[in-house]
Amino acid sequence: MTTHGVFQSEINLFSDHTLLNTQEVFTQLREAAPVVYLPANDVWAVTRYENIRDALSDPTSFSSKAVAFNPQMNEILSGTSLAADPPEHGPLRAVLTDNLSPRAMRSMKADIYAKAEQLVKDLATHGSFEGMADMAVAFPVSIVLDLIGIQGDLRAKILPWGEAAFNLLGPMNERSQQSMPIAGELFQWTHEQMRGTDLAEGSIGRNIWEAAERGDISHESFGYIVHQILAAGMDTTITTIGNALVLLGQNPDQFELLKQDPSLVAATLTEVLRLRTPAPVFGRLATKDIDIDGTIIPDGAQVALLYGSGNMDPRKYDNPEVFDITRNAVDHLGFGYGIHACAGQGLAKLEIHGLVEAWAKHVESYEIGDVVQRLNNMTRPYESIEIKNIQLAKVNA
Repeated sequence: MTTHGVFQSEINLFSDHTLLNTQEVFTQLREAAPVVYLPANDVWAVTRYENIRDALSDPTSFSSKAVAFNPQMNEILSGTSLAADPPEHGPLRAVLTDNLSPRAMRSMKADIYAKAEQLVKDLATHGSFEGMADMAVAFPVSIVLDLIGIQGDLRAKILPWGEAAFNLLGPMNERSQQSMPIAGELFQWTHEQMRGTDLAEGSIGRNIWEAAERGDISHESFGYIVHQILAAGMDTTITTIGNALVLLGQNPDQFELLKQDPSLVAATLTEVLRLRTPAPVFGRLATKDIDIDGTIIPDGAQVALLYGSGNMDPRKYDNPEVFDITRNAVDHLGFGYGIHACAGQGLAKLEIHGLVEAWAKHVESYEIGDVVQRLNNMTRPYESIEIKNIQLAKVNA
């Protein structure tokens, strides 16, 4: 529906139907217009690849002070690199990138790959396993908790804390309301209770604490940054590992290509992120009237950048619905783009590359059984994935 030159839709970005049918809904919006106003959410959705990438390149016009879709969470996120604009963004981001730099990641690669290899070998020999709990969740959780330096009983709380925090990036719907008490425990721990001495020596968490002690960042920012790593460092990686298992299992021709040419591991991840964007929408705040292909997004409006829609835009990618690991879509939006591109993508790549490489090495074939999706306002995880009828590669049979 077009009103005064603005295309409107009754779609609710955060309804159960949209969460369960994201690609179908995003296709409808994308093919309707480059910008669609959604009264149900009071947001202006940017739907096409080039427009989304342009917006991510322009933090002056598209501020991250409304990265969430409710004012309470945007207030809580104030002071984090996720919700900061230049010049405040630079120092906050630097603390993250210094500890997650390519050099730091290189030193971790051998250990992460060895752990991935052992996990895959153990699971594959069983002939079947639960893909989410046994692999997609277990592996990144153990890696990230060690990285942050979290010890003791707290380790069991981190995963539900992170998932709740992602729910709260959406509007204050029923899912967010239910997540508030759980996420509140995370906020309380990171902002009030946590001390550097609680974190293991040499960990990223301890290094960030020491940066605060030196005065490089505020002590308040220390809690925010650790909170960010915990909330975002696992959930999207967990979702992507699950997606990789499902897509490779449902497309045995592509799995065969990967087994024949292990150099396609990196391209496999980019294609998984493109086709199944783990966090397919993020918010921004329009700081002025913005003209996108003739539609004016008004100053002060909440904007929804539909990463998952841009990644499926046929104006950008040929046959975007096809899972093709030779596509090598390195310019996908799965990790975002610009100054807010995922700071932890180096770690995510190491974890997922290690698992995918080991999986292709040790498994000849497998099947996907029952798959159950879990509803989250911001991510698209599976609740469970049945991995069955695993045939080991000949070198392991």
